Amino acid sequence: MSALEILAVLAIVAYVITRQLRGEPLRGKRLILLPAVLAVIGGTQLAGRGYHLGSSDVVMIVIGAVVAASVGVGQGSMMRLEARQGVLWGQMPRRSLWLWLALVISRVLLLVVSAGIGAHVAASTAPLLLSLGVNRLAQAAVITFRATAAGIPFAPEKNGSTFMGGMFGPGYQGPPPTHLVERHEQR
Repeated sequence: MSALEILAVLAIVAYVITRQLRGEPLRGKRLILLPAVLAVIGGTQLAGRGYHLGSSDVVMIVIGAVVAASVGVGQGSMMRLEARQGVLWGQMPRRSLWLWLALVISRVLLLVVSAGIGAHVAASTAPLLLSLGVNRLAQAAVITFRATAAGIPFAPEKNGSTFMGGMFGPGYQGPPPTHLVERHEQR
């Protein structure tokens, strides 16, 4: 992974943290599909760049993915979720920054241990995108479970459709248009 790719990962993390702390309507595609793309790109990089993965590399990458997923579960559990104008809205509390720090520290520890046991691929920056994608997917799984259990649909996508809208009953068409919700709330 080049310095430019590392900067891109850091920019993605900073962007995600900022958005989550500020709070926003949660769209299913952004919540689920983007992390899946990150994980696939990370896995593809590991498989397609000519890396020779030894068994110690595989073990350390799997451990890293399990740790990243565990932190993601914690992040998904901490996310404040509510219905705003009939759709899912989420905000991460500031104390969740500790989980981001735990993710970074765990990655550094994995690098040190991997280097010590000769797992050179796992000790490189190559697994970063995979770990980040797995972390975000774990968070998305918890948020999706919590939202569907509460019966709160994702915010509509830019085209007006609701990702996984079918989970909220047959014929679910998404939330009412905003102007109708606002008028109703003013009564």
